[in-house]
Amino acid sequence: MNVAELLTDGFGRVHGVVHEVLDGLNADQLSWRATPEANSIAWLVWHLTRVQDDHVSEVAGAEQAWIADGWAGRFALPFAEDATGYAQDSDEVAAVSVDADLLAGYFDAVYARTIAYVAKLTDPDLDRVVDDNWDPPVTLGVRLVSVLDDDIQHAGQAAFIRGILPG
Repeated sequence: MNVAELLTDGFGRVHGVVHEVLDGLNADQLSWRATPEANSIAWLVWHLTRVQDDHVSEVAGAEQAWIADGWAGRFALPFAEDATGYAQDSDEVAAVSVDADLLAGYFDAVYARTIAYVAKLTDPDLDRVVDDNWDPPVTLGVRLVSVLDDDIQHAGQAAFIRGILPG
């Protein structure tokens, strides 16, 4: 297995979990929160997709799907266009109230871009420094594993919430 196959498999697993979570849920179920401060499925899926879109687009030298493909306008969220969900408060989490088709559409668009990018990577590519604001500087490999880790955690959280949805 090479790096492209490994990353494709990892992001593919997230893809499967996200679709299992979204399948058959309505907007109210997607927005349900276990407590007033908890995240919702809608927010978790939106956030993991925004982070993936932002980070992978940056390392690929491409414009984000969120902006380039008009997803920001379709979601019409009351946030700055570059918001990814990082450090959002409870009211902002509650503002992400959308249907499963919209979430899945955006997620699939970002997934397709991600897979197209990682499919071309070779082992030496992973050592390229993509962010020198850290000590040690962040390499492409570290950044992609970070995105994958974030995706896996948030997809798992969304799956847990689906499991405890009332009624």
